[in-house]
Formats: sequence, C-alpha cells, structure tokens
Amino acid sequence: MARIIPIATDKDRAEAITAATEVLMRQRPVAIPTETVYGLAADATHPAAITSIYETKGRPRFNPLICHMADLAMAERNAVFDPLSRKLAEAFWPGPLTLVLPLQENSGIHPLATAGLDSVGIRVPVGFTAELIRNLGRPLAAPSANSSGRISPTTAQHVAADLGQKIDVIIDGGACPVGVESTIVKVKGGDVRLLRPGGIAVEAIEAVLGTVISRPKASGTAAIEAPGMLASHYAPDASVRLNATSVGQDEALIAFGSGDISGAAGAKALFNLSPAGDLAEAASNLFDYLKRADASGAKGIAVAPIPNEGLGEAINDRLMRAAAPRGTEE
Repeated sequence: MARIIPIATDKDRAEAITAATEVLMRQRPVAIPTETVYGLAADATHPAAITSIYETKGRPRFNPLICHMADLAMAERNAVFDPLSRKLAEAFWPGPLTLVLPLQENSGIHPLATAGLDSVGIRVPVGFTAELIRNLGRPLAAPSANSSGRISPTTAQHVAADLGQKIDVIIDGGACPVGVESTIVKVKGGDVRLLRPGGIAVEAIEAVLGTVISRPKASGTAAIEAPGMLASHYAPDASVRLNATSVGQDEALIAFGSGDISGAAGAKALFNLSPAGDLAEAASNLFDYLKRADASGAKGIAVAPIPNEGLGEAINDRLMRAAAPRGTEE
C-alpha cells in the first residue's frame, strides 16, 4: 500500500519533497496535490516514467498528458510562446490554466507525453507541485491520479482507495480547493480556442484577451488535442441522469442551490453541491460528492440543473462526460 505523507508543516514538506523526488528519479509515479485535483506525476522527459503513468492508470496512449512546469522560464524552454499565450500565462500562472502551444525544437519532453503531437499542454501549478518540479529540475507529466475514465480525486484518501496498491507514495495536501481540472486553451497563429472548460471561467480569459474565444465542437466529436476530451470520462459505476427535477426509485440526488426536487426526501442519498448556489463551492465538491453518491449503493445518480455560466460550464462538462454511455472512452 502507498505511503501517505502529509505536508502540514515545513518539516513534513521537506520530507515529502525528498521522498517524492527519490521515487520520481526511479521513473516511478507519485500522487501529488494540486489546486485542481490530485495528479499522478512522473518525469515528462523519460519514456519509462511516462509509460508508468499510462500503465498505472490504464490510460489510452493516444490521450496526451499535461506537463507541469515550475515557472514561466521552464515553460519557455519547452514551448513556443506568442504575445497572446504570454499574456495569458502572466495573468493566470501559477493557477488552473493549461496552454496548448507548439513544442520547442529542443524541448526535452518525450513524445509519449504529447501522444506524438507537435504541441504540448503546459501549466504552472500553485504550491507544492511547483516546489517538487523545481527540486527535480524537470517538468512533470501529471494527469489526474485515478484509474482512466473514472472520477477524479480531490483528496489523498480518494487516491489511496483507487491506486493505493499500484503506487509507492501519495503526498497529502488536504482537499483540493478548486476541485475540477484546469481550463485548457490552445493558442496558435493568433487564435485562442477553448479545448476544455475548467478551474478558470472562460469569461475571465476573455476579459484578459478583450475578445470572445471559440468553443469546442460537440462532446466526443473533436480530435484529441488535450486531456479530458474523451466523450466518456469521470464515470461512476452508477448511471448519471442530468438536469433532474425529480428523484426516481433507488437514485441518489446531487442537488444545487435551494430549488425543489420532487421526491428528494426519498433519495437513497442526498448531497448539495452548494446550498447557497455558489458555483466555486459546487466545483470544489463535485468529484467528492459523485464518489459519495456512487458509494451509497444507489443504482443511479440524479443531478439537479447547474447554471451553464462561469465555473458552471466546467461542472456541466464533467457531468456530461460522467453521464455519457460507456464504450465512448475511445
């Protein structure tokens, strides 16, 4: 079983950096906390390390990995920035924004991490992960620390329950404050295109750019250019029913706000993403409540309507993929 190392004190943090770096140097993956979700991290420059991520997760190798950088300077050594991408990096890094940019010719990132594409998804995370990257001296490829296609983890305990038998170390940084993965945009030729909504509202990006950015094609129809674009993803064992106004027999309910849901009192289990209707609170609770609803023994999970604005766009994206029929993972 994986060793769980907390980072509540400076001493803990130093121990965690040392232990995680030792595992990474052996080309093994480490589960790490980020502001978005827990990541399964390995050296982005080493083929054996990257292979260990795919094997641990059971992840399709055509699905590229986000490569995490210590800072903008490291990012510039691995990707080609233009004025628009630099403007976004300066506005939102460190933070939950991933930029898909052309690879630098001399980038050390291995093609396994980019799924052979000539572009790479990069971001600079907040806190511990950036410190770990700085100590290692190389970028970390780090998809979410869960079995491929399943609900993303937002606590160390989520990781342990899923991958604890497959990895050596889990760094416990507490619950992830954002709770959904990063927003991904592709910047190329003066154009900015949304590939995946996430922890930064699209409206905030548009405010920095001073223009509206293009949205992705319908779910499941676009080419895989970045993580989180598979039609079926974030899937619990129970079926998921969206925009529910009532609760059926043997269903758990995930509510939002104070709206009335018919039959709520008879739900197998009841969770409210945010009684106050706060989308940031809802995002931080989403994956944890999906896991709890799934563990309740309910055959189905009914989810109340979520406004499709701000972080609600990211929440609805994850819910639609969780509700997609199995067999659309590829």
